[in-house]
Amino acid sequence: MTRRFAALAALAVVCAGVELVAGRGMSPGVVWDVVHGGGDATERHIFLQLRLPRLLVSLGAGACLAVAGLVLQSALRNPLAGPEVTGVTPGAVLGAVTATALGLAGWDSPLAVVIAACTGGCAGAALLWLLAGRGRGDPAQTAVHGVLVSAVLGGLTAMVLLVEPGELGSVVQWLVGTTEGRVWQHWHLLWPWALVWGTAAWLLAGPLTLLRCGDDIALAAGLSARPARTLALLCAVALTAGAVAAVGALGFVGLLVPHLAVAVFGADLRVSLPGAALVGAVVVCGADAAAQLSSRLLSQGLDSGRLTLPVGALTACLGAALLLVVVRRTPSRTF
Repeated sequence: MTRRFAALAALAVVCAGVELVAGRGMSPGVVWDVVHGGGDATERHIFLQLRLPRLLVSLGAGACLAVAGLVLQSALRNPLAGPEVTGVTPGAVLGAVTATALGLAGWDSPLAVVIAACTGGCAGAALLWLLAGRGRGDPAQTAVHGVLVSAVLGGLTAMVLLVEPGELGSVVQWLVGTTEGRVWQHWHLLWPWALVWGTAAWLLAGPLTLLRCGDDIALAAGLSARPARTLALLCAVALTAGAVAAVGALGFVGLLVPHLAVAVFGADLRVSLPGAALVGAVVVCGADAAAQLSSRLLSQGLDSGRLTLPVGALTACLGAALLLVVVRRTPSRTF
C-alpha cells in the first residue's frame, strides 16, 4: 500500500511538472529559469501569479471531487452516485450563477460564490432525496432521478442566463469547468475548505464503511444510520461546492475516480479516502496539462492565438468514453 501511495505521489509530481510547462506564453526553458530564480518580471509574474496557483487549484479541486464522490457512493450504497448525478454539482452551479446574476457574488468575491454554491448543492441533493423516496437504495432509480434533477436544475440555470444574458461568460465557465485564470485568492479559499471537510470525511471512514454494508449491519454494529449518512452527505456537498466554486463543474471526476481509488487501495475507507484524494488530484492535474498542450497545438494548427480548451470538456469526454467501455465490457454487472 505504501508503494502505491508513493507511485501515485510520483505521478502527481510528474503531472504537476508537465502542467507548469504546458501553458502558452512561456517556453519550458523559461519556466526552468524562473524556477531557479531567473527570468524577467513578466515571466516571474506569469509563473508565480498564474501558473502556480492554477496548478494548486486543479490539485485541490480534483481531490475534493474524488473524496465527495467516494463519500456519496458509500453513504448511498450506490455505485452510480456522484456529484454529477445526485443534483449536487448542477445545484451548486445554479446557486453560484444565480448569486452572480443577482449581484451577490462574482469572481471578485469567491467567498460569496462558495456560500451560494454550497446552498445550491444542498438544495439539489435534498431535491433528489425527496424524489427518490423509497427507491433511494436502488442504483437504477437513483440514477434516473439524478438525471431528472440535473435536467431541471440545468433548465433553471438556462433561465437565469435568459434573464441576465450578460452573465454568459460566468455560466459557461461554471457549466463546463475550467482552471483558466485562477489566482492565489482561489487557492487561499479552497485549501482550508478542502482540509476541513476532507478531514471530516476521513473521520467518518468507519461509519461509512459500515454504511456500505447496509443499514441492518450498521445498526447491528451499534451505528445509527441516518445521522451518520446525514453527516456524510453534508461533507460531500461541502466538498463539491468548494470545488465547483473554484473551477466549475468538472464532469465524471467524482463519479469514476472513486471506483479507481477502491480498485487500487481496497474497500477500507481509512485508506481509500486519502487514496481517492490523491487519484483525483492526479486526474485533474493531468487533464489540465493535456488541455493546455492541446490548446497550444490547436492554436498553432488553426492559427488562432485565443483558442482555449477547458479542462472540464476533456474530463467529460474521457469520463463518458471510459464509462461506456466499462459498461460494455461488464454487461452483467449492476451499475
